[in-house]
Amino acid sequence: MKFGLPSIFPAKEPPVEEVYDDQKVVEKDDASSGVQSEEFEHGVQSGMAANQVWTKNHLIIAYILIWVVQFVLTMSSGVVWALNPYVTSSFSKHSLTAATSIISGIMSGVLVLPYAKLINTWGRPQCFALMVFVLCIGLIMMAACDNVITYCAAQVFFRVGSTNLTFSITIFIADTSSLRNRAFMIAFAGSPWLATIWTSGPISESILATIGFRWGFGVWAIIIPIICSPLFGIFYYNLVKARKAGLIPKVESDRTFIQEIFHQCYEFDLIGILLLCAGLSLFMLPFSIYSFQEKKWESPLIISFFVVGAVLLISFTLWEKYGPTKPFIPWGLLTDRTVLFTYTMVASIYSSWYIWNGFFYSYLLVVYRLSITNSTYLNNIYTIGSCLWSLVMGVLIRYNGRLKWQALYFGVPMTALGVGLMINFRQPDVNIGFIVMCLIFIALGGGTLVICQQMTVMTVASHQYVSSVLSLENTVVYIFGGIGSAIATAMWTSIFPEKLAQNLPASVLPRLAEIVGDMTVQTSFADGTPEKDAINKSYSEAQRLMLIVSTCFYIVSFLSVYMWRDVDVKNTKKVKGLVA
Repeated sequence: MKFGLPSIFPAKEPPVEEVYDDQKVVEKDDASSGVQSEEFEHGVQSGMAANQVWTKNHLIIAYILIWVVQFVLTMSSGVVWALNPYVTSSFSKHSLTAATSIISGIMSGVLVLPYAKLINTWGRPQCFALMVFVLCIGLIMMAACDNVITYCAAQVFFRVGSTNLTFSITIFIADTSSLRNRAFMIAFAGSPWLATIWTSGPISESILATIGFRWGFGVWAIIIPIICSPLFGIFYYNLVKARKAGLIPKVESDRTFIQEIFHQCYEFDLIGILLLCAGLSLFMLPFSIYSFQEKKWESPLIISFFVVGAVLLISFTLWEKYGPTKPFIPWGLLTDRTVLFTYTMVASIYSSWYIWNGFFYSYLLVVYRLSITNSTYLNNIYTIGSCLWSLVMGVLIRYNGRLKWQALYFGVPMTALGVGLMINFRQPDVNIGFIVMCLIFIALGGGTLVICQQMTVMTVASHQYVSSVLSLENTVVYIFGGIGSAIATAMWTSIFPEKLAQNLPASVLPRLAEIVGDMTVQTSFADGTPEKDAINKSYSEAQRLMLIVSTCFYIVSFLSVYMWRDVDVKNTKKVKGLVA
């Protein structure tokens, strides 16, 4: 096996397309397979059939509606995120700001796996409507919560719903776009962040000053279903149209009820899904509950969770290789080096991100005394920069067709540079302009990597398994985001109180726990006072160590990208019918 440095120029000849299908490598395009082929599950067949009855006008309207739905989802997510530290502070639990996202991140990352199977077996529109309902349940629970535990549970529903709604939109784009244009269409679907970045801060400030955070959550439970209804309608209309045209095979069976249950479990790969979800949940749960155990990481409960989780994950890999004839992900695809090392790259960059970014928003509010609006603007430089750059990347990929060189030569180095420079610049006496510069570097690198990470796995997978590889990638994102948040929380809760105890004047040491736990108390001290200087210094010392750890993760990122196959998406066709 040879691993040469990739060329920055397009390939002169289209390569042989390797599509993994049922553990075998097949040299063919998905577009050559019929809609009613038995190799595709019912939901995939329905999506492919609907794709053949779309009119150009309906497709244009659908993409406009996708942008509108994404606009509302990103705006609501921005407001929920901005209000997060104020919710935890209202319960005097500000140090749990990052911890509240751990469990919700784990659950949303794990549950996207069965959702990917459900969207393949049940159907795209039906699953879309289900996730709108789940998201609204989460918002209602946020509005009614009276403690941190309920708030964490509400975040699980909210993040599961919002994550899977976005996932549904990504699958729709995969159904209706060519590989050549798909990067740009994915970037287009993410472009509403360019507008909502300017609104979440002022909206959050207005909410806190008027109706309060409870109604700030509640209003979205009304708005989101209304906005999502037209998109669901056009999805379902074209599904019914394809069914009437006879493009979707009728499911007829003489199986008994019990036989049907076993058949659906077989089709769903229920054992594989349960092994994977249970293993990931048990393996990740210690990161969110270890702090409540008397012996911390040495607790028998924590150790048993790790051991049982690891055993279940090993069992999953063995099951997928030797067990089902309809696996969740074929063994050949799961072990493909492009897929495998895309996942390791994703794991490293998202772990790093959540380590250094976990308390960055609080740092801006406390140390620099920025308003909520300005803190939101600054913290979202990454969002606006990466969204703009991903559009540029979409155009570059359309005409160049290559992915590896852009990530290897630009994406990883630029991101590592930005995080590394912040080790020196994230200090109270440093001009905030230097932090802005670092965030711009990270945005350019991140905008490159976030597009490449999705395109690489879609390029080497057949259409049947696009949802599987993308869902597993999303799981890696949320799992290792959870690990990053766990590391950030562990470092913060151990370093910040210790540094604060060393730096605070003796007269206020009795208030140490109160200062650590409440951000409003931290900002109550006037600038220039010994108490405020001690708080600022403690913030910076803790953040410096977190940034050093974050930077080390990019070694894994660089090595992972180097191991990718140099795929070319320009000359590959995988989708049949009208495509963007």
